[in-house]
Amino acid sequence: QVQLVESGGGSVQAGGSLRLSCVASGNIAGNTIMGWYRQALGGQRELVARNWRSGTTIYGDAVKGRFTIARDNANNMVYLQMNSLKAEDTAVYYCNFMRVGSSTNYWGQGTLVTVSS
Repeated sequence: QVQLVESGGGSVQAGGSLRLSCVASGNIAGNTIMGWYRQALGGQRELVARNWRSGTTIYGDAVKGRFTIARDNANNMVYLQMNSLKAEDTAVYYCNFMRVGSSTNYWGQGTLVTVSS
């Protein structure tokens, strides 16, 4: 089992910045992928960013150039730096953990980000 705990959500005005953090615990050894997804009210969960332990990183089209994912393998953490926030970034953000070659997804409880225009 893997446990994920997010922090750092909150309210910010458009144009502002926030940083989300996620710490993983449990069976987290191996070739892993950590990332962030988000779900707006009434919407579907969508990719924000993913980072492979090998270093590969991908971003969702809506956040490219504004958000940055960073991973601290020594402390089992992943961060999401969000800059130039827009009202449409308002969503619950979820930390995600997967192991390469496995279809099992682990999710955090989510943290709410609200961007006011």
